Amino acid sequence: MPQPRISVIIPAHNEAGAIAYVLAEIPIGLVREVIVVDNNSTDNTSAIARANGATVLHETRPGYGYACLAGMAHAYGRPQSEQPDIVVFLDGDHSDFPEQMPELLGPLLRGEADMVIGSRALGVREKGSLLPQQRFGNWLASRLLRLRYGGTVTDLGPFRAILAPALLALHMEDKTYGWTVEMQVKAARQGLRTVEVPVRYRKRIGTSKVSGTVRGTIGAGYKILWTIFKYW
Repeated sequence: MPQPRISVIIPAHNEAGAIAYVLAEIPIGLVREVIVVDNNSTDNTSAIARANGATVLHETRPGYGYACLAGMAHAYGRPQSEQPDIVVFLDGDHSDFPEQMPELLGPLLRGEADMVIGSRALGVREKGSLLPQQRFGNWLASRLLRLRYGGTVTDLGPFRAILAPALLALHMEDKTYGWTVEMQVKAARQGLRTVEVPVRYRKRIGTSKVSGTVRGTIGAGYKILWTIFKYW
């Protein structure tokens, strides 16, 4: 079996203190390209990412979904024969463990799944890495997804891998906080084989732009619930 073409997309907003660590921990030789999407940073995230071997894109419109969509446009903007076979999404704040990427890729490479979610709920979490509002939000959203679509959803974890044709067929649209749940809802609606694997999780470097502020917490919670019920 030929080596699959794997593209990694990392949205990043002011992650100058973390991005070099994230890139250094991606297993050498595993992926074809790492795409860091600088989402309107005011620090030197771009320069550090570029110096550490990443392809750097700039998306000035603030929003996690905007950054992910920009990364996808780049990854799929090649001739068909050169497009990725698998796309991995990873946060740029060093809260995930990039060295666990082979564990996420395993079910895809064995033909057992179309999408794999790294579940922080099933893995080992460093104390304080998930704030109470994050734990509650993940619990509620996961429960609603199980209620509507069945399965064993436990998390909306950002560390995830998906077959590239399946991702394209989802026609992702969300521009902000609803990106991860939109992907899982649409995958369930389309009958994709989705599995979870336990992943470790640690305190991020720096302050969260979402759960670290009241505005971000409320905005993310509202958008996640809105997205679930939009497709209900």
